[in-house]
Amino acid sequence: MQIIETIPKLKPRANDAHKGDFGKVCIISGSFGMSGAAALAGRAALRAGAGLVRVATPKSVLPIVASIEPSFTTIALPEDNAGRISAKAINVILDAVNENDALAFGPGIGVSGELKTILETLLEQENLRLIIDADGLNNLAGIKNWPGKLKAEVILTPHPGEMKRLWQGLFREELPSERQQQAMQLAQQTKATVALKGAGTVVSDGEKVYINKTGNPGMATAGSGDVLTGVITALMGQGLCNFNATVLGVYIHGLAGDIAAEKVGQISLIATDIIQALSDAFIKAKADY
Repeated sequence: MQIIETIPKLKPRANDAHKGDFGKVCIISGSFGMSGAAALAGRAALRAGAGLVRVATPKSVLPIVASIEPSFTTIALPEDNAGRISAKAINVILDAVNENDALAFGPGIGVSGELKTILETLLEQENLRLIIDADGLNNLAGIKNWPGKLKAEVILTPHPGEMKRLWQGLFREELPSERQQQAMQLAQQTKATVALKGAGTVVSDGEKVYINKTGNPGMATAGSGDVLTGVITALMGQGLCNFNATVLGVYIHGLAGDIAAEKVGQISLIATDIIQALSDAFIKAKADY
């Protein structure tokens, strides 16, 4: 096990750069009543430097998502009777795979058999860089032997409850009490990069381990995980490998939470405060390198 303490860097931006140089990313997210998750992840990806952000969401919630942030574009997806993404969306989603540098799947999508079918198809796509979070992980836990089908390069970002569900679907032994061991074993079993969220988020690719030191209890608030998903997706799109994108993502996310807490306090901290503090976090992180 190699303990990593150095925070990865983004390359300096060329003076003649254009938006295509900083990644095209697509965030598959949202459902009826969960439009905020899609908007938070999309806005966070923009603030984390992605050149072009597309938010793919059920057509009935698209007007809400689009009205929250004019700087990302949207893709309308077919939906089921409950307002969740339907399996009929698969061709549109596969088009997004071909058109983008990185995809995120999960914030606010709900759980259904059709969503599991979509996710299973994504897992089987070669040359796809995919981060799975939130309800994406809950759908993943219901797919049998999914690591055996995996061709995509995957990042998993479970909180402790999601880690338990993933573990139960993959291992016969009980979940270890030690968080580093949990993250490393899951990464080794799945060949994915794992970010086990919580106080001292643990990132592992099965060989290397990073323990995050930024962040505070005020970040235990609805939408904080959606912000992290957007940040990591943006960093993937800007060319960082999955492990480095995840390490820098959790570091910047926690640092933004610390900066926001200094302004509004931990009690009043909400997810949009974290997004607003991302710019200061990137500036401070650069100064700290």
